[in-house]
Amino acid sequence: MIGKVAGILDFRGPDHVLIDVRGVGYIVYVSDRTLASMPGLGEGVALYTELVVREDLLQLFGFPTMIEKEWHRLLMTVQGVGAKAGMAILGALGAEGTARAITLGDARSIQAAPGIGPKIAQRVVLELKSKAPALMGMGGGTAAQAPSEAPEPESGTSSGSRRRTRAPEPPRPTHTADALSALANLGYQPTDAAQAVAQAAGESPDADTAALIRAALKLLAPKS
Repeated sequence: MIGKVAGILDFRGPDHVLIDVRGVGYIVYVSDRTLASMPGLGEGVALYTELVVREDLLQLFGFPTMIEKEWHRLLMTVQGVGAKAGMAILGALGAEGTARAITLGDARSIQAAPGIGPKIAQRVVLELKSKAPALMGMGGGTAAQAPSEAPEPESGTSSGSRRRTRAPEPPRPTHTADALSALANLGYQPTDAAQAVAQAAGESPDADTAALIRAALKLLAPKS
């Protein structure tokens, strides 16, 4: 199993990149969102990867964070959602947006991904809603970190003239996991807490942990 690829970006295609790892090129399929965040050719890049095996085909799919990779694996457990459909959903919504849509039962947002029809979108929400809280809890820990620095090309190779660069900076840490943990400590059920935090995060994307907790508590308060 190839779990991570780190090297030099050699080529960008419409849905994939070629990463040179000390003279060996790996074709890695990525989402539109990930492709847009790739550095320039000749610069360092690192992606977590998932090897998908078919009868006559081996394909590597790449992700900027481990949490996104885990979401891709979870999406593929839904009947009718293959590797590329999972990438389409993540490309349209990102890991946090996918988690939010599933937790809130928002099939319309899932359906916004290219190639995802209403039946598949509804199935994704129904089958994964109960599994979303556990995966959302990974969001604030080390699992959300981007892969480490890409290696320096060896001297004397075709990549020798390329300078050593760092992989893209990891995305801004999410406060979702800390808010979920705090609500769990207060005795709220994981599903209820995840739904409230997801809604709060959707309404205030820049909110810190404390603000998310306050907003979620208001949403969880008994309605008079």
